[in-house]
Amino acid sequence: MATTVQQIHPVAHLPLVLGVLRRLEVATVIDRLIPPHPAHGLSCGRGVEAVVLAMLDGHHALYKVGRRLEERGMVALLQPGRTRAALNDDRLGHILDALFAANLNGVFSAVALKALEVYAIATPWLHQDTTTIALYGAYEDEPSSPGAPRPAYGQSKDGRSELKQVLLSLGVSGDGGLPLRLGMRDGNTSDSVETPVAIEECLALGLEGVHGIVADSKAYSRRTVGLCLEKRLGLVTLVP
Repeated sequence: MATTVQQIHPVAHLPLVLGVLRRLEVATVIDRLIPPHPAHGLSCGRGVEAVVLAMLDGHHALYKVGRRLEERGMVALLQPGRTRAALNDDRLGHILDALFAANLNGVFSAVALKALEVYAIATPWLHQDTTTIALYGAYEDEPSSPGAPRPAYGQSKDGRSELKQVLLSLGVSGDGGLPLRLGMRDGNTSDSVETPVAIEECLALGLEGVHGIVADSKAYSRRTVGLCLEKRLGLVTLVP
């Protein structure tokens, strides 16, 4: 029987990535937190899938997402009936704004908790640490969006004290290092202030079977020790 090939697309690794996103129900989790509006066409969840695929294909600019995914033959797989026009940079930009407005850290943790469930990852120990992200260019003293981290000079982790920065605070599972909780703070936030707050937010996720916390020496404070005693958790602090 003769077979006619209508189209050929170099899909590369993207179907595998989309398969993982679908297994984790990323779009479903996000659309539950940010309900789709009929006028938008492309939901926030499907938009996030598109951006992740484009980023892992080496294209970060929003205006390139639709064209690149069309070249890869991925647009129809994202959502039947959609075209490249649905993945325009205005809509993708609005999706990023909606994620931030919905509490980006909470969205992140919701997806992470789903990953724990799907892959049956145990969390007997949680690891917490911080790092700094150096920024280049001019930044206003106050961010235009309420709640956004403020770029500022602070204690740089990579020795770039001449650059403004923001502080990235990350809590991960001891098994597999799966990121569970994310915090972006002002660039001049001290680890002594952030670490106890971060540990409280990690424990607030309601994870089962947690035995203890691993963090640097800034975790050893009256606040954190009291919390661990209350919840009967171990606390391991590492001297930097």
